Amino acid sequence: MPSEFDLIARYFTRPTRSSSAVQLGVGDDCALIAPPANESLAISTDMLVEGRHFLPGADPESLGHKSLAVNLSDLAAMGARPLGFSLALALPSADEAWLVSFARGLFALADNEQIELIGGDTTRGPLNVCITVFGSVPIDRALRRDGARASDDVWVSGSLGEARLGLEVLTGHLKLSADDTATALQRLHRPIPRVSLGIALRGLASAAIDISDGLIGDLGHILERSALGATIEADLLPIGSALRSQDHQTQHEFALNGGDDYELCFCAPPAQRENVIAAAQQAGVAVTRIGQVTEIPGLRVLDHAGNSLQVHSKSFDHFSKP
Repeated sequence: MPSEFDLIARYFTRPTRSSSAVQLGVGDDCALIAPPANESLAISTDMLVEGRHFLPGADPESLGHKSLAVNLSDLAAMGARPLGFSLALALPSADEAWLVSFARGLFALADNEQIELIGGDTTRGPLNVCITVFGSVPIDRALRRDGARASDDVWVSGSLGEARLGLEVLTGHLKLSADDTATALQRLHRPIPRVSLGIALRGLASAAIDISDGLIGDLGHILERSALGATIEADLLPIGSALRSQDHQTQHEFALNGGDDYELCFCAPPAQRENVIAAAQQAGVAVTRIGQVTEIPGLRVLDHAGNSLQVHSKSFDHFSKP
């Protein structure tokens, strides 16, 4: 059986790109990163635990992709450019076929986003993947949660609700056509971090967050930090194509509270509408204006007639019962 150091050398050590901000990567006591001049480091950590964040027996290649994607999504929400990441990995056993597949998914996304693995740790234990990402953003240009202003538009990228749809299929609560199942599972297992969009929104968006725990809960974090409220129009929600096969109540529930979408929710002044659309086109991502920030506290969701829908935040809580 390979040792810890053999595993690191065989599956997770690669040459550092000459154009990288990483001065020293895997193989020393610490990695060294040189952020560009006049930029702040943006740092985020996420942990994925088997049985809590993904089902036992999950495809390791998809898990490698998602483990990095959810962290890159945090950088996207801050408008930060990725620089490097560390990986801490607990494994029940040194399953080399599993490691090959996991590393393939991990590095395919890393190469696509031009981000370097710079270090980490491995140990024996219940399957657990913990990644810390490092990015950079020009000083005072980061997209924060506390910058929203009354009358700002509320936008979301991509479409919502299909990751939740995929989870319902996996757990046997819903049956879909083969095409819709494939689409929903792709959204659940292979989210696309909106890094290019986050960077393009610098100077345009007043606040931003990534949608990991559901639109209602995550937008609520912006509103809480900004001491404001918002009104959302349910009929404007960008519903994913596979989710459209469900009734309107299910569509709204999954889009508002589904979680795992890893799209961006952001606020921007109405005067920036054309610039926001142009930035999204530049990033190759669709965006939809779904509502408006208000001075009145609280979050209201309206139907097509302007009546308030009864919705409650069901954001994922790591300490609630599964």
